[in-house]
Amino acid sequence: MSRAFVFPGQGAQVIGMGADLAASYPAARAVFDEVDAALGQALSALMWEGEQETLTLTENAQPALMATSLAAMRALEAEGVSVEAAAFIAGHSLGEYSALAAAGALSVADCARLLRIRGRAMQAAVPVGVGAMAALLGLDFDTARAVAEEAAQGEVCQAANDNDPGQVVVSGHKGAVERAVEIARAKGARRAVMLPVSAPFHCALMQPAAEAMAEALAGVEIKAPAVPLVANVRAGAVTDPAEIRALLVEQVTGSVRWRESVQYMAAEGVTEIWEIGAGKALSGMIRRIDRDIACRAIGTAAEVREAAAALG
Repeated sequence: MSRAFVFPGQGAQVIGMGADLAASYPAARAVFDEVDAALGQALSALMWEGEQETLTLTENAQPALMATSLAAMRALEAEGVSVEAAAFIAGHSLGEYSALAAAGALSVADCARLLRIRGRAMQAAVPVGVGAMAALLGLDFDTARAVAEEAAQGEVCQAANDNDPGQVVVSGHKGAVERAVEIARAKGARRAVMLPVSAPFHCALMQPAAEAMAEALAGVEIKAPAVPLVANVRAGAVTDPAEIRALLVEQVTGSVRWRESVQYMAAEGVTEIWEIGAGKALSGMIRRIDRDIACRAIGTAAEVREAAAALG
């Protein structure tokens, strides 16, 4: 059986995530300590005892979700399951950074600092209220992309996340995204809803953030990952550090091609995918993309033990 490890993106954050991993596994606790030190902030205290609203701020959510994913990976390693147990790694948006850290391409400290910069740069790229995102449910990707193009009317409106066969997220100027919601409903979308996000991610309005990330990534060492990364913007495997660096910059303004990424892994023989970190959102998407792929979500100490026992 060929498996892949995937890492969740923003939206999965919840107060308390990773706490039992830290309590159960010294190696997991060390990840949170390393992230706190790298950021000069007690992020773990915010994650376990803080307010959901503060955790959800992009600059906090991104490194916090990475820390939880890495803690789960270190706990798996403590149980004898290494990242090399996977044929591929992948992550949804910021999850791509978690995947690279899990596979040794980025250090945990560099990853935390990069995600803090990324979160702040994405938030600062567009004034609050200027941009928006909406989920279009029940339309295929080509239809959703056509909806975005029709709605743009000289503004930015792009298909930002191709999540699964019936869920596409569009992103851009608020007025254009609102038009997309109305057009999608007229075209028979099952649902079309504005999302409670603080910025229009993965569209051309994020260009200032892409420039900030190009500068930040230029000063960081990236090694070849132990396992090939299925990159968001390519929906194909990559191992070359220079290529990974360029794709991480492109990812800020580019579409998250999640549906195609899962289809790529399935075509390469993957029959089982482990979602490592907070929540189960990716597992739901994966089941809707390919019912033949077995999914397992691993975000607690109990789930780590069960997964390790399943591998024997």
